[in-house]
Amino acid sequence: MTDRSHFCRLDLSRNETLRPVNIGAEEWMGVVVPVLDHGFLYLVDYSGTDESIEQAARVSYGEGTRKASETRGLLRYLMRNEHTSPFEMPEIKFHAKMPIFVARQWVRHRTASLNEYSARYSIVKDEFYIPEPDVISVQSVNNKQDRGNAVNPDVAEEIKVKLSDFYKDANNLYQELLGENGAGFGLARELARTVLPVASYTEWYWKTNLHNMLHFLKLRMDPHAQYEIREYANNMAMVIKDAFPLTWEAFDDYQLNATKVTRPEREILIDMLNKRGVVFSSEEIRQIANEKGLKNKRETEEFIDKIKKFGLLE
Repeated sequence: MTDRSHFCRLDLSRNETLRPVNIGAEEWMGVVVPVLDHGFLYLVDYSGTDESIEQAARVSYGEGTRKASETRGLLRYLMRNEHTSPFEMPEIKFHAKMPIFVARQWVRHRTASLNEYSARYSIVKDEFYIPEPDVISVQSVNNKQDRGNAVNPDVAEEIKVKLSDFYKDANNLYQELLGENGAGFGLARELARTVLPVASYTEWYWKTNLHNMLHFLKLRMDPHAQYEIREYANNMAMVIKDAFPLTWEAFDDYQLNATKVTRPEREILIDMLNKRGVVFSSEEIRQIANEKGLKNKRETEEFIDKIKKFGLLE
C-alpha cells in the first residue's frame, strides 16, 4: 500500500452503504496529491472492486464461492486475452487541477465524462505553470513532439524569469480588461480570458471506467509522453494500484511492461533464430516457465503456442 502520510486530506462526509466497499480506494478518498507547481489531484468517488470485475465476467456470482487465487487467475486471463468489457464495470472519479495545455492533451481521451472550471462564469486565478530548471529542454532533433537535452542551468533560470514576467503582463491585461475593481474596461469574462496563455491553470471533475483509465495510464505514463501530463498519470497510478491491486498486477504484466511484436518483427526474429538452430521442447519450456514463476498451466500452454508460431518448437 502506498504511503500517503505526506499528503493532506480533505474532510469528506462518510455514509453507510450497501454497495461493495473498496478498501484501497477508501484510503485515497480526499487525499490531495500536489502535482507540478500549482496543480493537484484527488479521488472524489469510485465504484467497484477487483471482485466486481470477476462478478461481471462470470455474470452469476455468489459471495464467498470463489477463492482469491481464482479471482486473480480470472483477471489475469481477461487482461492477457484482451477481454476488456468486465474492466469497464468499475468507475473512478478524480478532481484535478492542471495547466490548460495539459488539459488539452488529457481531453483527447474522449471516453471519459468531465466538467471543467468555466472562465466564462468565473475569474481565472493568477496561477501559471513555470517548469523547474531540470525539465526546461531544447527541441528534440529526432522527434517533433519531444524534448531534447536540458538547457544550461543559467539559461533555465533566465527562461523562468522571462516566463514569470510574461505571465504577470498577461494577468495585468486580463485584470484591466475585466475591470472588476472599477478601473478598466469591464469586458465580458468570456472575452477577457482570451489573453491568458495555455500555462494558466484550469480544473475539472473527470470520471472514467477502469478499462479506459488503464488505457490512459499506459499512454501517459510512457517515457515518450510529455513530462507534465506524465506527472499526473504517475500519481493517478498510485491510486489505481491500491484500489485494484489484482487488476494492476495483470495490467503491469500484460500491458504496461509487455512488448508487442509485429508480423515483420516476428519474421525477422524467426529468421535470426533459425539461422542459429534454436529450438525448444514443450517440456523444456514448461520447466523454464516454472523456474521463472509462470506457474499457471493455461498461461504456460498459451506461451508454448506462441513459441510454436515462431517455429521454435521441436
